[in-house]
Amino acid sequence: MATLPLLIQEKPPSRLTYTKHDQLYKELIQTFFQEFLEVFFPEIHKAIDFGRVKPLSEEVYTNMLDGDTRRLDLVIETKLKKTDVVIIVHIEPQSYQQPDFNERMYRYFSMLYNKYRKPIIPIAIFSHDRQPVEDHYTMAFDFFHVLTFNYLTLHLRKMNWRDYIRSDNPVAAALLSEMGYQKEERIEVKKEFLRMITRMELDPARQRLIYGFFESYLKLTEQEEEQLMDEVSKLPEADKIFEIPISYEEKGKEIGKEIGKEIAKKEMVIEMLKEGMDLKLIEKISHLDIEEIKQLKELAK
Repeated sequence: MATLPLLIQEKPPSRLTYTKHDQLYKELIQTFFQEFLEVFFPEIHKAIDFGRVKPLSEEVYTNMLDGDTRRLDLVIETKLKKTDVVIIVHIEPQSYQQPDFNERMYRYFSMLYNKYRKPIIPIAIFSHDRQPVEDHYTMAFDFFHVLTFNYLTLHLRKMNWRDYIRSDNPVAAALLSEMGYQKEERIEVKKEFLRMITRMELDPARQRLIYGFFESYLKLTEQEEEQLMDEVSKLPEADKIFEIPISYEEKGKEIGKEIGKEIAKKEMVIEMLKEGMDLKLIEKISHLDIEEIKQLKELAK
């Protein structure tokens, strides 16, 4: 009898945790789509006409075999420079190891292509510490090679955060919190993050977004914060950092609260749907769009 290979799968995070992760990445990359490609995928950045960027409505993918339902949050339509070629960029953040992830990327690609019939650039962002999965999916027999599907990857934990602190790129600043750094470097990472924000001179709303993302993945202890403030006070740009009207700590808390409220509302709607409540009544109570409620209904099954 043949011995099957042993597959060890990390337990996926709860729906609440995964939803928060997806929401954070969606807000960051949709707001700074051009900057994301510029710092991590410069060849794609050079080819795209950013005057024609349109986020598509949230896609819902249902695996008919196991009933798994997920949203493809980062699906963006744009076009190539000096052409009429419209393309789609699909970005999939992945926070935990999944052995069949490469096949899942292929299924998402197939679904999007069947719907839009446009060229697609698929990108996976890995933020877990496990061994990276393959960057392709192959279907083949001993006697015939059917296809090889490739997708681009960004392995954040394999990246050295010091390589990006001079980029003055808002996405790079936020993602410092997800890159590879040692425990003893945590204070230094946040200090360089604050210096980056000061140099970029972003508007308050974008500062909030970047800081909220950073704080979600790298939050210092009170003792570390005290040491950080002591080191910041010795910097040439200390006055600029301390002049920010609302403390970064409070901004981070506000972002976390807003995301928490949104997740709690959707969890409540899912429970209402499980109880068989009328969709119109749920819409009135929750103030969610009816289409979004219909999508949540798939999750409630």
